[in-house]
Amino acid sequence: MGRRLKSQRRGKGSPKYKATLNAKVDIRYSQYEGLVKGQVIELYTDPIRSAPVAKVLLSDGTFENLVCANGIKTGDKVEFGRGAAQRVGNVLFLDEISPGTQIFNIERNFGDGGKFIRATGGSATLVSRKDKVLVKMASGKIKSFPLNARATIGFVAASGRTSKPFVTAGNKFHAMKAKGKPYPRVRGVAMNPVDHPFGGFQHHVGHSKSTSRHAPSGRKVGAIASTRTGRKKK
Repeated sequence: MGRRLKSQRRGKGSPKYKATLNAKVDIRYSQYEGLVKGQVIELYTDPIRSAPVAKVLLSDGTFENLVCANGIKTGDKVEFGRGAAQRVGNVLFLDEISPGTQIFNIERNFGDGGKFIRATGGSATLVSRKDKVLVKMASGKIKSFPLNARATIGFVAASGRTSKPFVTAGNKFHAMKAKGKPYPRVRGVAMNPVDHPFGGFQHHVGHSKSTSRHAPSGRKVGAIASTRTGRKKK
């Protein structure tokens, strides 16, 4: 039997692989009723996020941290809740947003604080509103959401982030460390047979990379329980 894979030896992980230890804030929509207004007082970066964060001072004196919308700057006014204007950076309920509008940081259910479309440059498009709200995600998939879920108008700021090269291995190392990801990562096909199922035999996989969901842990590498692989035909 071969040695345990790196993923097996890592197990459930450790503080080294937990990015949340470096988080500045937990970005969630607050529970509020009616229309709430606020002003952006600061924009800053969070080590565990790719998108910048906007700190908003609300009219009641409390603070709200939001995934920053593209075009938002310090001093801008933002609105939350029922009756808010459909303007970039405002947080509205999905049943109040017009079809065709770009949105991000979408709640799966009311009160969860926002789960979808939070990375830089990301956005989804609201398609229709009936008993459910249909949203076209960045992947092209159509997902349904409840009418009372909330989202932010616009798209996530810093869309050009991925265009800038890391240049040095050190920059890449620190970026991965901040996100709690192991780096550098050696390809399985470059390993020896004792280290990985893809290793050896002139360094070619030699068989399908799709693996059963019920395969043993030492075999479960590659495309696990994949329904399809490769590029889609147009």
